[in-house]
Amino acid sequence: MSTLALRSTRVVTPQGVRAATIEVRDGAIAALHAHGATLPGLPLHEANDAVIMPGLVDTHVHVNEPGRTAWEGFITATRAAAAGGVTTLVDMPLNCVPATVNRVALGTKQAAAQGQCAVDVGFLGGIIGGKAAGVADGVMAGKPQEITGLHDAGVLGFKCFLVPSGVDEFPPVGESELAVALGLLAPLNAVLMAHCELPGPLAAAPTPSTTRRYAEYLATRPAAAETAAIELLLRLAERQHARVHVVHLSSAASLPLIAAARARGVAVSVETCPHYLHFAAEDVPDGATEYKCAPPIRGRADRDALWAALADGTIDQVVSDHSPCPPALKARESGDFMAAWGGIASLQLGLPVVWTGMRERRLSIDRLAQWMSGAPAQLVGLSHRKGAITPGLDADFVVWSPEQEFTVRAEDLLHRHPLTPYLGRRLAGVVHATYLRGERVFAQGAGVEGVRGRLLYRETVVA
Repeated sequence: MSTLALRSTRVVTPQGVRAATIEVRDGAIAALHAHGATLPGLPLHEANDAVIMPGLVDTHVHVNEPGRTAWEGFITATRAAAAGGVTTLVDMPLNCVPATVNRVALGTKQAAAQGQCAVDVGFLGGIIGGKAAGVADGVMAGKPQEITGLHDAGVLGFKCFLVPSGVDEFPPVGESELAVALGLLAPLNAVLMAHCELPGPLAAAPTPSTTRRYAEYLATRPAAAETAAIELLLRLAERQHARVHVVHLSSAASLPLIAAARARGVAVSVETCPHYLHFAAEDVPDGATEYKCAPPIRGRADRDALWAALADGTIDQVVSDHSPCPPALKARESGDFMAAWGGIASLQLGLPVVWTGMRERRLSIDRLAQWMSGAPAQLVGLSHRKGAITPGLDADFVVWSPEQEFTVRAEDLLHRHPLTPYLGRRLAGVVHATYLRGERVFAQGAGVEGVRGRLLYRETVVA
């Protein structure tokens, strides 16, 4: 456990940005002092006018280990996280084999992660439908005791899909199954994160067998599918008095539904992702399958509306939905959007991507800390340890320069496969150092330093 002091003219606290010296003892924030304070016996890390912000908390990361470690693994994902200022990530329960849908699978996941993580890692439990498991319609494939068992084992929340997930071992839930799941989760006060698209509107959309045209792929995932799914999720959550979270919101059409439900007291939170805030459908080149994701990147009007919803609080947070795959699965050679795996690799780049858009819109840095640190930590029950520079919390920090710019290069990316639509982009916001419980785990020029991450559980931490 580290004991030191960090000083900057720009420290982002819940009360705003201020000049301060942060006292760190035994890995936790002990106190905030005046900028010029002297703390005898504590080594001083001087950041000058670089920003010191709470380490990012990314609650939407597909690590894929075990089973699909060739796509991404704990070593590569957490190293990329550290280089991007992310000090805590939460692993999605699918794309790994086995999927994290029971305690046995969770144990397999924990064993795979143990001793490999450069930053802290928590886990979600999966809730899956019955069809692929040979169970009658309307019956949960995961028995109720599996859900409560995962909760008791310390998962930080649960994830489900309302449409096929892309992998056979994680089938979607139907309406009756979703209602059962919410009824089980409500008394636990456990959050259900839902991929919100519905099969009906997707089936009604034009679906070519092959296309290089992004506009044709976009038409296969209409906003109506997202809106219908969110309406269903909100209706059932209100009936069951359950906590729900809309993942990767891409469309402006659902924003009034969400605002109205929240005004009625529905416990709903919402995330969007850097790619929906940075790119626009009108600018995606045909054949550029590295841009493919679901829901898809929509038009400029949707992008602008998502920014406005962040500013007014309708959207709570921004997380990566980092979902890489081997380059061959992206079908980049053929440029066929229908054949390509859907997912964008961005774990290391979230901070500069979002800050670049914020700087253009003259939004303040303290909003960034809330959207990418504070709100995600609160979502998964970690706000007593993570997400703010406040005495008593873990000494997790990212030190970065908002004014400095860089160009994204493949050789600088630490996740397993560097294929990403951000290659060649000029972004603002350079990460100089990342601290985990007061230990420096990344330094610009030196790279990632050691494997100091812990596995996180609901209200407990296991070394």
